[in-house]
Amino acid sequence: MTIEEMKAIKRQKGYSYAQIAELTGVPLGTVQKIFCGETQNPRYDTLLALERFFAGESHTYVLRENSPEYGSSKKQGDYTVDDYYALPDERRVELIDGVIYDMSAPTCNHQLIGGEIYRQIANYIRGNKGKCIPMMSPVDVRLDCDNKTMVQPDVLILCDRSKMKRWGIMGAPDFILEVLSPSTKRKDCIKKLEKYREAGVKEYWMIDPYKRKVIIYQFEQEMYPMVCGIEGKIPVGLYEGNFMIDMDIVKEMIADYPEEEDDEEEV
Repeated sequence: MTIEEMKAIKRQKGYSYAQIAELTGVPLGTVQKIFCGETQNPRYDTLLALERFFAGESHTYVLRENSPEYGSSKKQGDYTVDDYYALPDERRVELIDGVIYDMSAPTCNHQLIGGEIYRQIANYIRGNKGKCIPMMSPVDVRLDCDNKTMVQPDVLILCDRSKMKRWGIMGAPDFILEVLSPSTKRKDCIKKLEKYREAGVKEYWMIDPYKRKVIIYQFEQEMYPMVCGIEGKIPVGLYEGNFMIDMDIVKEMIADYPEEEDDEEEV
């Protein structure tokens, strides 16, 4: 079985890199490098382990988010906020419409990018004595105010302070930014995009460090998407152009990202 055939099965089944690593025993970093094309000639035993998984009985395995370790026999789509809170503290997941999605640990560059965007937003709000609150992950957001969805955006701005609770945020923030990664790109670009729009988020940014671009949705204006390169200064619609995020600083942080490396569908 070729790597391309494995990629096709991965897309069809919706496996994340973390799930493949757990079910094959191949280290997560190795899985990412193979599927991203960085490793052109994997070791024979590594390739064999992956082939056994994709070609053998492994397709009948229940994905990790459905497994008994979650302490529930529920099916995907039936999970609730109570199930979310019942998970071990070290388990990073999101709950969307009753479906639990595993979240792999963010890379250092992922954190640096999110942290820099948060820093610029926080400095602007503080410097202008703004009333809105900037936050960065991890923070629980009960997006629909129901018991079926709980997300953790990378960066957000909340202007309605009544939505801020002791445990997190009840309702939609005004601004959300996600830093895309190969294991979360499909969810961020499709599932969460629609959820954020429906919930009332005003502005949604996605930074793709692999494609070197920023995708911006301003849902209230219905003029979307705007696609920019990661360079120069880009205005935040929430502040009517009075505040711009300096992407040249972010550009320096993604110098180590190999371009066009993920195998997800392009936005």
